[in-house]
Amino acid sequence: MKNFAKAAASGAFSVNETGGQALLAAINRMSNWIDEQATRVIYLAQPAPLGSSEGARTMQPFLQDVAQDQEGFITILQEFRESLDDAKRGIEAAMASYQNADTEFSSGFAPQ
Repeated sequence: MKNFAKAAASGAFSVNETGGQALLAAINRMSNWIDEQATRVIYLAQPAPLGSSEGARTMQPFLQDVAQDQEGFITILQEFRESLDDAKRGIEAAMASYQNADTEFSSGFAPQ
């Protein structure tokens, strides 16, 4: 997503107000949902209460790794959340680019 934000900031593409607001609304909804899940997701990093059998003791660290290692759910969810912030900045830059292009274009039609 960082490339997306950089492309938008450089003017590689632009988005009109209506499209940009729709995209920002979707990004905000997803960001809010992730933020609301923060306290629930923490439980995934805790040792699972599987019991005291050999199988349970074997699975507990595996489940924690699946949740929080480099490729774990929590790690990926946090990276996704950060990418949403990058996307938001990109959309805002693309909207500004559209507005600037629209203003420049319309100035050519000003009465003289």
